[in-house]
Amino acid sequence: MSDRKHINFTIVPGEAPETRVYSNFCAVSHTPFDVTLSFCEVLPLSDHDLQTAEANHVVKAPVRVSVALPLALVPTLIAALQDNMRAFADAQPAQSPTAGGQGPVH
Repeated sequence: MSDRKHINFTIVPGEAPETRVYSNFCAVSHTPFDVTLSFCEVLPLSDHDLQTAEANHVVKAPVRVSVALPLALVPTLIAALQDNMRAFADAQPAQSPTAGGQGPVH
């Protein structure tokens, strides 16, 4: 007994919050079930931060947002990021991070 109706639809984001969270660093980790993106804000280091980093070679950045994604969503996310980077490069070729064949900075 399959009385279910099939409806095709597109999911789009709803209302965005008034404020955005700024991040200039993203750490990626995973489990067997999901991938976690930890978005951090790296601020200029104080003298104390520099001394600590010199001693243990670690700088802790405050995590602003942590997002866990099911593994099935990761290929779609990668494709969407690549599409957006291509669109950005086409619209702003002189400012593109990959302009001139230099490749990404790691």
